[in-house]
Amino acid sequence: MKLPSLPSRRSSVAPFMAMDVLRDAKALERAGRNIIHLELGEPGVAAPRRVREAAAESLRHGFIGYGEALGDAELRSRIARHYSERYGIDVSPDRIIVTTGSSGGFLLAFLAAFDPGARIALTAPGYPAYANILSALGLEPVLLDVDEETRFAPTAAMLEAAHRDRKVHGALFMSPANPTGAMIARNELARICAFCDEAGIVFVSDEIYHGLEYERRAETALRFSQRALVINSFSKYYAMTGWRLGWLVAAPELMRSLERLQQSLAICAPTLSQRAALAAFDASDELEANRAAYARNRALLLDRLPQLGLDKFAPPDGAFYIYADVSRFTDDSIGFCKRMLREAGVATTPGVDFDPRRGAKTLRISYAGAAADVAEGVERLEAWLVGL
Repeated sequence: MKLPSLPSRRSSVAPFMAMDVLRDAKALERAGRNIIHLELGEPGVAAPRRVREAAAESLRHGFIGYGEALGDAELRSRIARHYSERYGIDVSPDRIIVTTGSSGGFLLAFLAAFDPGARIALTAPGYPAYANILSALGLEPVLLDVDEETRFAPTAAMLEAAHRDRKVHGALFMSPANPTGAMIARNELARICAFCDEAGIVFVSDEIYHGLEYERRAETALRFSQRALVINSFSKYYAMTGWRLGWLVAAPELMRSLERLQQSLAICAPTLSQRAALAAFDASDELEANRAAYARNRALLLDRLPQLGLDKFAPPDGAFYIYADVSRFTDDSIGFCKRMLREAGVATTPGVDFDPRRGAKTLRISYAGAAADVAEGVERLEAWLVGL
């Protein structure tokens, strides 16, 4: 009997190294080591009190069943209102689908908008799961290198050049970005949207770090295009990572396709999380206090890292990351981060996770954790780097 060949070729995606670092760090903690976690893009605070209270109240009522595939109608209306309050634009609730985190939104968007073989432009460095999901779905990632010349943000000219070289069917850009924190300037975002609409390119705008900006506010692609697919999440600004809840704004003609896909892939987003998330929009005092704490951590790193010899990094306009050049210390970021974890007890993420071609000389530091942990991490890094 001939046995099937396992695993499938489509499952042969690169590991998400931030999670591998977490696994190794947890193993050291189980062995009794004290580890400072600067590797994960996860808020170091609980979900807002109002959110937790809303969840508890919902649980007291007992039954938590399936919801509608497009999401709870009240939550979709509240998300639509959010666009009016934050950006001053009108978005119909009928264009919104609530998803299982932003990850669920990407799956739905890619399946609804692209056929196998479609070529999707991404930035490098960029969030590694993008390319992994695209590859698993039979889509082709097209990497656009960003660097100091563009402040680590993509431009319409870069996308136009890639499209001219060989047709691009979609573009997926994040602003503020992971791992760099860089934001696309408002005028450049307008140019990107205009070019995508003109060229028939599906633009997917990842806006999950909106709300976490420090010097200027991020702009939504919905300001400039009604064709853009916009994805957001309750994970980052709203500190609800494990609640697995996000949303997708799409053109009306895509909504039925998205609904059918959701019905089969997830049935619905988590019902309890949806009920609780309504309260997140009323927790601005707590959420802004969180953002202020991230800003203090950011200021500490911007002051101290250059003193440690880490004086080249992407402009951290938003999110909660520093993407630093470590070429004066190493050309092997994986080995460098492993040594740092083992010898200094500090977990960071190697740059190859975000940029397979150039990331051997970079790493990402997350400042989403507690202030004491970030400060202790800097002290440990200083002592360790002196000894190299």
